[in-house]
Amino acid sequence: MKLLTSLFFCSLLLGVCNGGWSFIREAFEGAGDMWRAYSDMREANWKNSDKYFHARGNYDAAQRGPGGAWAAEKISDLREGIQSLLGSGHEDTKADQEANRHGRSGKDPNYYRPPGLPDKY
Repeated sequence: MKLLTSLFFCSLLLGVCNGGWSFIREAFEGAGDMWRAYSDMREANWKNSDKYFHARGNYDAAQRGPGGAWAAEKISDLREGIQSLLGSGHEDTKADQEANRHGRSGKDPNYYRPPGLPDKY
């Protein structure tokens, strides 16, 4: 809940400062894209698919525009920061962030797609 509240107020401030509500809409839709990728990852429960879903969520969010890219970056950084605090390995965090940047930059997330992952995802 704190994440959504922070996201709302930060995006509101940035959106208004940028002269429009499109940034806010993009940020919320981008956050939805990130949630959808996370939900799909949990549903798929597919071995070695983590990086693909990281890249896909960031890609989908960034396609919405600057607000979506901003939301994807903040959510990704927060997620990796929490995992780092919980003891996730430095190398795994580094690889996740690489996949996040890959997707946000507009590169094809299928680069990370594991063999056999159902087409649904």
